[in-house]
Amino acid sequence: MAVTFSNLYTDSGLKSLNDFLSAKTYVSGDQFTKDDIKVYAAVLEKPSDAFPSVGKWYEVVSSHLAASFPGNAQGVRFSGKTSAPAEAAPAKPDASPAEDADDLDLFSDETEEDKKAAEDREAAKKSAKKKESGKSSVLLDVKPWDDETDMKKLEEAVRSVEIPGLLWGASKLVPVGYGIKKLQIMLTIVDDLVSVDSLIEEQLTVEPINEYVQSCDIVAFNKI
Repeated sequence: MAVTFSNLYTDSGLKSLNDFLSAKTYVSGDQFTKDDIKVYAAVLEKPSDAFPSVGKWYEVVSSHLAASFPGNAQGVRFSGKTSAPAEAAPAKPDASPAEDADDLDLFSDETEEDKKAAEDREAAKKSAKKKESGKSSVLLDVKPWDDETDMKKLEEAVRSVEIPGLLWGASKLVPVGYGIKKLQIMLTIVDDLVSVDSLIEEQLTVEPINEYVQSCDIVAFNKI
């Protein structure tokens, strides 16, 4: 059965993974598998001592990857936001019965201004309810055409996509072999506004971005 981890860039996500790995060496079974690589990609950096089981597992996976990629890595750092975006402000609750009662006067004629004010209140209530739409956290693999692709320009092209309900997050380059690296990037979407499939098919793999991007794959998709 597949295991689901979410928000591994947060302490709560790392705690969940730490509990899972408390009696394990690897994510699946007793051998190194692709599952370990997928989870490793979602952990942005080596965890602190507060998560000893994850730290031990992280070092084991790092040693496996080092053996596969023996080149002398110089190390990279990421600037800007590396955490989940702030939650949207909670929607304003509906007016209380007392407030509704104040708006109703049985002994006077309703004016046009009264009608407009009532319509505006109803529109505001509907808008507030729409803002309660769920969100999802997605980890995306973005693959270049070859080892000569400028990965900096590739990431700039990916981040240039701006649509309502989409927020790009942390990213890193992951070696895939033969000198080729892929971009792994986090994004947060509002479910009612953004389709990841449409994002890939209609934005990331068409002109002009497909000058750099060969294909995209969803590595992880978790509800927030």
